[in-house]
Amino acid sequence: MRWARHAVPAAVAALAAVATRDLLQREHALRRNFPLLGRARYLLEAIGPELRQYIVAGNNEERPFTRDQRRWVYASAKQQNNYFGFGTDNDIEFTPGYPVIKHRTFGRAVPASTPTLGHEVRLPCAKVLGAARGRARAFRPESVVNLSGMSFGSLSGPAVEALNRGAAIAGCLHNTGEGGLSPYHRHGGELIFQLGTAYFGCRDDRGRFDLARLKDVVAGAPVRALEIKLSQGAKPSLGGLLPAAKVSAEIAATRGIPVGKDCVSPSRHAEFSDCDSLLDWVELLAAETGLPVGIKSAVGDLDFWTELTDLMRDTGRGVDFVTVDGGEGGTGAAPLIFTDSVSLPFQQGFTRVYATFAERDLHEQVVFVGSGKLGLPDNATVAFALGCDMVAVGREAMLAIGCIQAQKCHTDTCPTGVATQNAWLARGLDPASKSVRAAHYVKTLRRDLLKVAEACGVEHPGLIDTDAVEILGGRTTSTPLREVYGYRPEWGLPSAADRAAIAALMSQEAPQGGSATPSPTAQN
Repeated sequence: MRWARHAVPAAVAALAAVATRDLLQREHALRRNFPLLGRARYLLEAIGPELRQYIVAGNNEERPFTRDQRRWVYASAKQQNNYFGFGTDNDIEFTPGYPVIKHRTFGRAVPASTPTLGHEVRLPCAKVLGAARGRARAFRPESVVNLSGMSFGSLSGPAVEALNRGAAIAGCLHNTGEGGLSPYHRHGGELIFQLGTAYFGCRDDRGRFDLARLKDVVAGAPVRALEIKLSQGAKPSLGGLLPAAKVSAEIAATRGIPVGKDCVSPSRHAEFSDCDSLLDWVELLAAETGLPVGIKSAVGDLDFWTELTDLMRDTGRGVDFVTVDGGEGGTGAAPLIFTDSVSLPFQQGFTRVYATFAERDLHEQVVFVGSGKLGLPDNATVAFALGCDMVAVGREAMLAIGCIQAQKCHTDTCPTGVATQNAWLARGLDPASKSVRAAHYVKTLRRDLLKVAEACGVEHPGLIDTDAVEILGGRTTSTPLREVYGYRPEWGLPSAADRAAIAALMSQEAPQGGSATPSPTAQN
């Protein structure tokens, strides 16, 4: 009994000490928000593989991202070992639609043998954004991997800050999302300013688009391009609602809306109503700001794309870039029918859009950006082979800064403080440490893309063509990617001039590998 009298207070004191440490530490948002209890999650995660192997699920059964995919992102973000041992556990032989990348025995690009070489290599876009249309502020994006549009309001302030700081470290672009340019976007990362249907951040007191305010925003921040959001993969042709309870003073100031009132995003733009007026607005924005201007859209009916490209070909007006979002893309909240069944998956949607441009000889004048689960090396490689010049990553970047795929984005109860406006939960996310993880993730994805390009015998992922990928039809059949989507032999690549320029640039950036000095026999 005497022992018990001393043991209980000691145990309580020990638990209090651990809880205090959890509250003060900044490495793990879950433990910071839920001291002691949060540790159970990491314990379960540690023994998760064994539990799944014998009781629950396999490494490739979870969605939207499998355990293997999330493990790769987490390990990459933390600069831990992101290799996998004992061979693939994917069911390659019996999975129709599985992509296989075809390496070359003798290619003009020779991968360096040092495993760590290339971690910090630049991997710029193969095209100069805005150059084809002579935009005053045309530029070559420094990174083919960039951060997709995720608004402040959907994400917490600390999450946006972490991503922006990470973009600055990694040298990539950060899309603001349609929620306006907040103070959290002003931490060094260069920006793509997204214009949604409500024109947040550049609207007048009546909710109308205000060109003067847009020019002020562009002048006061490192905005490199403008993106007109027509729709997104998980919520096409819908507007949005931010409930009054979430409209804080910060969000109100960023968006230019009243505090504490429902914030409604219309389902359509007021500045244009068809392709002709859309192109007029694109040219107005480009002329007034000097910036490249593009559009973002999911893909459904192709009449829009046909009319758009016909007008671009016939009138000389046009967009500088096109971001195609797949139906597998994510959003903070959407009706189940839209997340599951509206808009085409990325590959089918993108290839139809690309073909529409290519048939009118416009594909070399436009920078194509892919979005929708393309933050994984295999998916991104196929996207580049199909004609993407860059990829925009969203949920994968969220995973890198602490998201655990709790799928609570729509409830405002995200346990790691990523997708919430709850001040207590958001405080658990430390932007300083998470920004480094976001940067590590982007750099690792770029590294893997460069390495797979070199394995295919080329200097840059944008030079991987559709013949370098085959799609399995099962155990005994496969089809070249070009034939799967009906591409012509020259489709999917930049122009000859752009190919030569990026190959020369990459030859300077990424040292070529090789072997030992040939033996006398080989020299003879």
